Amino acid sequence: MEMRFPEVAEPDAQALEKGRLLFAGETDFVKGVVAMDGLPAADRVEICFAGRSNVGKSSLINALTGRKGLARASNTPGRTQEINFFTAGDIYVVDLPGYGFANAPVAVVEKWQRLLKQYLSGRQTLRRVFVLIDARHGAKAVDEEIMSLLDSAAVTFQVVMTKVDKLKGDALNASLDKTRAALAKHPAAFPEIILTSSEKGDGIPTLRAIIAGIQ
Repeated sequence: MEMRFPEVAEPDAQALEKGRLLFAGETDFVKGVVAMDGLPAADRVEICFAGRSNVGKSSLINALTGRKGLARASNTPGRTQEINFFTAGDIYVVDLPGYGFANAPVAVVEKWQRLLKQYLSGRQTLRRVFVLIDARHGAKAVDEEIMSLLDSAAVTFQVVMTKVDKLKGDALNASLDKTRAALAKHPAAFPEIILTSSEKGDGIPTLRAIIAGIQ
């Protein structure tokens, strides 16, 4: 019986090179958006990264672009309260606010969670959302809330497991099994999982190649 949601296969050399070239040039910060009317023109393909606070989203974006300070990492959950737009080649790379627990006033949290939902539901040029899951924990209920939102918005999402270097063997397999069980309930889920480690560089070329192949 074929496994549902297997690990993504290694891209071929041509795809890897296309991914490398996409992120080899300048990656520029465009703007941070706090309301829908501040979004840049929807004039190009867009991909975005979503994840619980402190899942390693900023570190992954920095590893992907090869620029350490591009996305600001913080030890304070919920520091990023804007939708941050970057350009890479001819696409937008979008860093969404962390969801779930956030060390901020309730009203502020509610405001940016509402913005997050509006963006995910209403952005026509959004081709794929990469939902980051900490490999040490697997998919949690708050991750499934975002997955359900993406189902209802009919936006394809693909799970990226972060911090896979922190687990070995059976522990990683158990985390993957937990995540696969969650994904099986969500029709918008892309059928392959990407395993990454920003610290070690694992999976980064594969993720670049996948992004470069999205039209």
